[in-house]
Amino acid sequence: MASRGTHIAGVVARRLAAAALRSAFGLRGRGVWRRESATAWRLAFEELGPAFIKLGQLISVRPDEFSDELVAEMQSMQDAVPALPAPEIRAVIRSEFGREPEDLWDGFEDEPIASASIAQVHRARLKRAYRPVWGEELPAGARVAVKVIRPGAAEAIRADVAVARRLAERAVRLGLVKRFDPVALLDEFAESVERELDMRVEGRFADRFAFDFRDDPVVQAPRIVWPLTGRRVLTMEFIEGWRLTEVDAVLAEGVDFYGLAVHGAEAFMRQVFVYGRYHADLHPANVFVTPENRIAYLDFGIVGYLTPEERYNITQVMAALVYRDPDRALAYSEKLGVHVPPEKVPAVRAELGKLLDALARPGEAADEQSSFAHFGYGFLRLLGRHGIEIPSGYGMLIKSLATVEGCSRMLYPDIDIIGTTQPFTTRVLARALADPAVLRERLPEAVRAALRVLVA
Repeated sequence: MASRGTHIAGVVARRLAAAALRSAFGLRGRGVWRRESATAWRLAFEELGPAFIKLGQLISVRPDEFSDELVAEMQSMQDAVPALPAPEIRAVIRSEFGREPEDLWDGFEDEPIASASIAQVHRARLKRAYRPVWGEELPAGARVAVKVIRPGAAEAIRADVAVARRLAERAVRLGLVKRFDPVALLDEFAESVERELDMRVEGRFADRFAFDFRDDPVVQAPRIVWPLTGRRVLTMEFIEGWRLTEVDAVLAEGVDFYGLAVHGAEAFMRQVFVYGRYHADLHPANVFVTPENRIAYLDFGIVGYLTPEERYNITQVMAALVYRDPDRALAYSEKLGVHVPPEKVPAVRAELGKLLDALARPGEAADEQSSFAHFGYGFLRLLGRHGIEIPSGYGMLIKSLATVEGCSRMLYPDIDIIGTTQPFTTRVLARALADPAVLRERLPEAVRAALRVLVA
């Protein structure tokens, strides 16, 4: 444990020393040092392996606690590592099922099609037909993707989290960290990564996602093959398509990019505001455009959940965004756990109003400064500047919404996300307000407000 801690400290020190040299020990300006040191932290995390790559992804959604430069670097972190030799992956499969891959699938390919910090993916074919939990039967010979946890990944991540937690506790005791609580951040990270280390959790969410969108002919998720799935192995339908980074290659394929961009944005809003379950790791590698003019969602390792009350409050916050209403945004953010002290409300409201005013109006062209991402991360930074604690999951949701905007713009660069979501948000809010339970709860307040107007 001690040697690992020494190694971690050594890697960070070496990378930061190189950054200091590149910035001439700060003589080239504070901005240069901030950029170089952020790059050094990102390179160190990539070098240190799976636990730190995942931790970097968590940092990327916390602009309230970390610098803009560090957040941007962590958002660009690549979760791609050299593939493990086939015998090591085969050993995991034998340990999970007690059988050789050839006994479970036809044509199991030793060469992986993807390799990340926690798992790598191999292609194979079904030996026999399988009826999934939801959707049409997968016939014998159907192509499948076999996702396998890398041997030793779980143990290495848990060990690194323990070491990082010890270092964080020491930093807190020495007063080296004042802007945020690194121990709480690591606890949040540990809980998230434990779910990601169990392939069955991902499989269950994929099934739930498919059920939620069962009546949507445009949205697709891979069907899970449960007899060939365990804690460390997930077998799912192989979906043919193009990553969002490859859309230029299919411009002549008759794909309706504008329609898919709008539908994809609304599909994510349905996940958040209607179902209360959403894909929280959307990026161009996890969203495919298929030859059938559909959107396919992959990799459900990181997900978010919302209670009915949270969904209602978030819908109100989104309505505040659409209609540029800072008072509503603050009132319903308060219900989500964003507690602004009374003495800070005027300043926070004024800054929030400026952020909202910068957003493009429906029908206007949206630039980088008027995007949802600019607003969402700006709101988190605003709260951070005023020392206001961000509740767990709030940053992840904002990042997910911002990423959906980015994915939609990869499909159709001129899409107006705010204008696109306005009708949907209005419909969802109207349905929520028409709920008898909500009406009963809010009727006394409405009556009091009406009486105040009448007697004024």
